[in-house]
Amino acid sequence: MDLELIIINIINYSGEARSFCMEAIRYAKAGEFSEAKKAIEEANDKLSEAHKSQTLLIQGEARGEESQISLLLIHAQDHLMNAITIRDMANEFMDLYQIVSEFRGEVNHG
Repeated sequence: MDLELIIINIINYSGEARSFCMEAIRYAKAGEFSEAKKAIEEANDKLSEAHKSQTLLIQGEARGEESQISLLLIHAQDHLMNAITIRDMANEFMDLYQIVSEFRGEVNHG
């Protein structure tokens, strides 16, 4: 696969994952926990796709193929790392919003 295409895939999937994570936080804040979980699942799917693209680069380098480090590649890696961090934080926010809802007696476990 073309290096630029792999890089664009990482950026695209990571960006989509980040968006789903932010959506999950908004759902959790509104008390819609089942929707929040669905959004996190979508984010996980997108992160999996981004990781597959990243793995192609790593495997190529492990086989001795030369890799060109470019600003675009660094940008892609930054997007992926940030999306993973935001996913982890979204899970924490979801837990906190659920605790607050339970404390207030507002939670719907559905």
